[in-house]
Amino acid sequence: MGPCRPLEGDPGEPEWKVRDVAVSTNLISPQELRSELAGENPPQVLDVRWTLGKPEGVEEFEAGHVPGARYVSLDRDLSDLDKDHLGRHPLPNPGTIDDLMQRLGLSLTSSVVVYDDWNRAGSSRAWWVLRSAGLKDIRILDGGWSGWVAAEGEVESGESTEPIDSEPVAIPDLYRNPVLPVLTPTQAGELAQSGTLLDARPGERFAGEANPEGESPGHIPGARNLPSAELLDEQGFFRPKEELEELFDAAGATAGTDTGAYCGSGVTACVVIAAAAAIDREVALYPGSWSQWSAEPDAPAELGRG
Repeated sequence: MGPCRPLEGDPGEPEWKVRDVAVSTNLISPQELRSELAGENPPQVLDVRWTLGKPEGVEEFEAGHVPGARYVSLDRDLSDLDKDHLGRHPLPNPGTIDDLMQRLGLSLTSSVVVYDDWNRAGSSRAWWVLRSAGLKDIRILDGGWSGWVAAEGEVESGESTEPIDSEPVAIPDLYRNPVLPVLTPTQAGELAQSGTLLDARPGERFAGEANPEGESPGHIPGARNLPSAELLDEQGFFRPKEELEELFDAAGATAGTDTGAYCGSGVTACVVIAAAAAIDREVALYPGSWSQWSAEPDAPAELGRG
């Protein structure tokens, strides 16, 4: 079957170094974005601020954002929290994505840049959802909001200004006919035995040593741990290609190996998938992740770091 971080530093610290050029074509550096925004055909910028403790980042957006950016809610626009039995962050239905794109004035040929302010989680989820919906030209701002500020990018404040609605867009069902590969629970369990299934959660959660309230301990049997935080450097930039390759290889996700990824609810696994794309490797997403898997009474689980 073909597959279907520590918090960022203070931008004011003197040792902060901003990367001039992104490591991959699915990423864009702060300097590159500044140049494109000053050009004739600037990309549409989307602010996807989201953290586990504060899922809505509209207050932070209004306090300061990349000029011209629009705020996108991960919970409301990039998930469908009304779906049952599909984990904590089910994928949005086609209508939700179509409504979002019309509201933002986007088409499938639009050029889009997404960013967040926490471990590339929100931006990677947006990248995955919109890319899987058919948008081809979408990139993640490497270094996120902190990288933009450190690069002395211009800052705008206030509410998001919405453009005139665009035409409806034909969006596929992300569970049944996505552009990017997805895994069902059964496929995820099988892939952990026949290929490589990566668990993007921190090591202590993977091992069942320290789990948030309400999360069952352990991991899918046979899964390998590759915490999404390890794919970023201390300042929130994706690591160089050579380092990413070493990390994926060490986790058993070598080039050509059928590979999937999951996390707690299908968000930070997208960071793993984006990092894999940066080194030209395809990784499938198990959208329901551990929150769906562990909700089944008879679902097997392993403990320990393996």
